[in-house]
Amino acid sequence: MPEWQVEEGIGERRALLLDGETPLAAGLHWPGEIQAGDEFEGKLLRKTGARGTAQHPSGREVLVDKLPRDASEGANYLFAITRGAMTERGRFKLPAARPVSTIAGTLSDPSANARSVRRFPPGVWEDIWHAASSGEVEFAGGSLLFAVTPAMTLIDIDGDLPPRELSLAAVPQIARWLTLFDLGGSIGIDFPTLQTKSDRKAVDSALEEALSGFSHERTAMNGFGLVQIVARLHGPSLLHRFATSRIGMAARMALRRAEMVEGPGATLLTVHPALRPRLGPEWIAELERRTARPVRVAIDPGLAIEAATAQIVPHDD
Repeated sequence: MPEWQVEEGIGERRALLLDGETPLAAGLHWPGEIQAGDEFEGKLLRKTGARGTAQHPSGREVLVDKLPRDASEGANYLFAITRGAMTERGRFKLPAARPVSTIAGTLSDPSANARSVRRFPPGVWEDIWHAASSGEVEFAGGSLLFAVTPAMTLIDIDGDLPPRELSLAAVPQIARWLTLFDLGGSIGIDFPTLQTKSDRKAVDSALEEALSGFSHERTAMNGFGLVQIVARLHGPSLLHRFATSRIGMAARMALRRAEMVEGPGATLLTVHPALRPRLGPEWIAELERRTARPVRVAIDPGLAIEAATAQIVPHDD
């Protein structure tokens, strides 16, 4: 049976749903974030109709909706987070919540009770991370290009196959990477233009089957090859994090690489200059505690931001 596993990393909690060593879904949480499924008692600060803002115990404001008619400003209510905070180009979106009494079912993180492991199977997290970093996924005959915008995430399909074959080859990859990137919200898929209704229907049918286990709503393909998917957005996807916090993502990956190297001596972590300010003393101290080795940080302007390296070097007594 597929199983959620987590790595409790330095500065982040990484989660994978694994079937053996095959990843089915991924998730990422940074400490201090308010995330979907969290319940809190908060004061209703402002109310306009069924919407308003409430104060989280952390002091931060949270957008709320589905408020009952008799809800009063200044009163305390039990809320559940439906979407974490989102940073987008040029703006910051507050977390969103609803009164617990209005929510049917659960909003909890499916990886909340995952099994903790020291490390995932070799290369699995790295492959997903690099794909999210580049925004490109290759498959036989083509590729998917992902672009995050404030309005939606766009998926463009490119390749050398004939349009029908390329579209059908892309469908299972789209279904796979939606969950590996932890995507939600509004998602637009730009398929190659298909001239006949029968071809468009074939792709629609393949997409329906491939996404049967993915909770969403979807439009039929229009004459220009565009399909829109809407799925529950519970927080920033891996693609969103790279779009708004690339240096933070790269700094945490640098620490992961340093934590994973083994052997006696000292850890030499070499990073792009932009990463050095993000590697604070608390993170370095935690890295030394976990590895039982001293850590040296070197700067190399020739490295890409995502290309930090870690190795064991002799320990200077």
